[in-house]
Amino acid sequence: LQEKALCNNQDEVIQHEEERVNPLRDAKIILRLLPVWIMLLMFAVIFQLPVTFFTKQGMAMKRNIGNFKFEIPPAALQSSITVSIIVLMPWYDTFFVPLVRIFTRNEKGISVMQRMGIGMFLSVIAMIIAAITEQKRMEIGKNNGQELLSIYWLLPQYILLGISDIFTVVGMQEYFYSEVPVRMRTMGIALYTSIFGVGSFLSALLISVIECLTTSKETYDNWFSDDMSKARLDKYYWFLAFTSAISLLAFVIFCRFFRERK
Repeated sequence: LQEKALCNNQDEVIQHEEERVNPLRDAKIILRLLPVWIMLLMFAVIFQLPVTFFTKQGMAMKRNIGNFKFEIPPAALQSSITVSIIVLMPWYDTFFVPLVRIFTRNEKGISVMQRMGIGMFLSVIAMIIAAITEQKRMEIGKNNGQELLSIYWLLPQYILLGISDIFTVVGMQEYFYSEVPVRMRTMGIALYTSIFGVGSFLSALLISVIECLTTSKETYDNWFSDDMSKARLDKYYWFLAFTSAISLLAFVIFCRFFRERK
């Protein structure tokens, strides 16, 4: 019995070693994850906005609290994303999952792919709200002169991005961690984190290209002009909403044919 157990043990070790040194199989696993990796890049581009253009929007808005002279720092609104995640994350497990489980019969409530899809959809809605808010800010500035839109109008887009993080970011972690073998878990986490790194570079590339294409030869103004009365961030937000919606549509189509790894 002892010899037989030892033999089985050796067979398992040999099999494990063969799987470990099989580059073709590993390459197929990585290629299988690349479509989702690519479709999540636009979410990563949107992920950069709270620390860049959202803050730039806030600088051109009314920041007073009531009649007090104290002004809210525009970057302070970034904390609303963290607060929304902290407040709503327990609600996800306590209320959302049990409620959805009634309809889906899924122990987790929704699948990992559905969770990422919901987060991507919320990011598209956040971009639409951001574009409408920016249009309203510009209209008030043109019609009322020195009258400014309150910075609190930016809260919905911040909070929506926080909620989308609860779905997409956590879903991404689970997806790239569970869809690879145990020996490749480090690679799975690397794929997850690289989305935000590449998304940052893609965001910079998009801004450079759009800035070049929209710069006026007479005034040298463009969509990202330092003068917020001449900038057109609303058009950039509509562009991101459109491209993110295309990524979401491709993601939904891909999910119809995707089979999760057991």
